[in-house]
Amino acid sequence: MICFPNCKINLGLSVTEKRPDGFHNVETIMFPLPMFDVLEIIMSSENKTSFTTTGLNIGKDWENNLVYKAYKLLEQDFDLNNVNIHLHKVVPSGAGLGGGSSDAAYTIKLLNDLFNLKLSIDQMQNYAAMLGSDCAFFIKNKPVFAFGKGDRFKNIDIDLSGYHFVVVKPNIHIATPEAYSWITPKIKKTSLKEIIHLPVGNWKDILINDFEKKVFKRHPEIKEIRDELYEHGAVYASMTGSGAAVYGIFEDQVKMKGKFNNHFVWTSY
Repeated sequence: MICFPNCKINLGLSVTEKRPDGFHNVETIMFPLPMFDVLEIIMSSENKTSFTTTGLNIGKDWENNLVYKAYKLLEQDFDLNNVNIHLHKVVPSGAGLGGGSSDAAYTIKLLNDLFNLKLSIDQMQNYAAMLGSDCAFFIKNKPVFAFGKGDRFKNIDIDLSGYHFVVVKPNIHIATPEAYSWITPKIKKTSLKEIIHLPVGNWKDILINDFEKKVFKRHPEIKEIRDELYEHGAVYASMTGSGAAVYGIFEDQVKMKGKFNNHFVWTSY
């Protein structure tokens, strides 16, 4: 069986407070994008489970990959046969795009179908949440207002189907725990839930990702990418998650060929 795990972007990201458990409470809008990995899981004819990858390099420590961890998590509760798992990686890691989280969530959904586990949406979300804060988002895979550790969701009505997206990721990896250490949490006067319903053209100065200021200071080339997206006509541009990817939202198609050499570039058309 084959599926196509997609990525997400954050439309605004507020770090509101540090929790007693050491994590942080956040507010953000998670929005799915049609940039896809390819995940295949089939029954194994051997007495073992295998995990192979192609595409972007994700390292050789596959036992700590979220896809394999998702399989082992379900194996604890269900009598799963050995399988062969193959992941073709397109979504870059260390980007704030949630690619690994999506792969994990789709592994749960694929195993649910392959073995007819009859798990409900809530049950799959609970399993996914054990693997990472934003993994559960990809079970339903619809725009949400995310809060708590980023693992609690409320449906939100937002339609960006008339816009075009560009994602640019430089060859920079930002460790999420380190990025959080740079942030001073603060509750904002206006919630993202209100801002997100304003016209997209009004977002530029008020829909803020709290990580941008600190990341831009340490990696000015990421700010340069955001600024260049605006120069090319983006109505809104922002870093996603804790970086390092930056996305632009455009009213019209724009050609990116040759504009961001030596960077990963993806467009939605």
